[in-house]
Amino acid sequence: MALIASLLIPSFATIVPVYRMMIDLGLVNTYLGLIIPQTAGNLPFAILVISGYMATIPRELEEASVIDGCNRWTMFFKIFLPVSLPVFGTVATFVFLWSYNDLFSSLIFVEHESVRPIVVLLSQVSSQYGTDYGLMTAAITMTVVPIVIFYLFAQKTFEKGATSGSVK
Repeated sequence: MALIASLLIPSFATIVPVYRMMIDLGLVNTYLGLIIPQTAGNLPFAILVISGYMATIPRELEEASVIDGCNRWTMFFKIFLPVSLPVFGTVATFVFLWSYNDLFSSLIFVEHESVRPIVVLLSQVSSQYGTDYGLMTAAITMTVVPIVIFYLFAQKTFEKGATSGSVK
């Protein structure tokens, strides 16, 4: 219930205390100062989706692995982890896209240009004097290429079957 309740709180409502914490920890204008709030903000979603998926894994898989002589660690690494790769890929894709496209926290937590993510560049391409469409096209291309590369690597986890056919 606490995880679901934490999803109801918008990140905009917590930005002032989180920013104050980042100042106290000395993490403003660092990569770690961007990573920690993103991780904390996306963790309830990830836990909720992964635990929901794990609840659908048939109990017979565990029973069969115990009969085959697996201990808990072998059962986890040889049975449950491979079966769960599709959900990990899905959660990783969502979290990556949400974190990558988060302009708000990038503008709040980072002031130095050398630390800002590339997404901030898109907001700075247009100015009051007009838009340089060549620069905007280059910035959009630089922003989209990492997402396409991520999808190409994550595609293999989506294609693997979950549990269909594993238990008769």
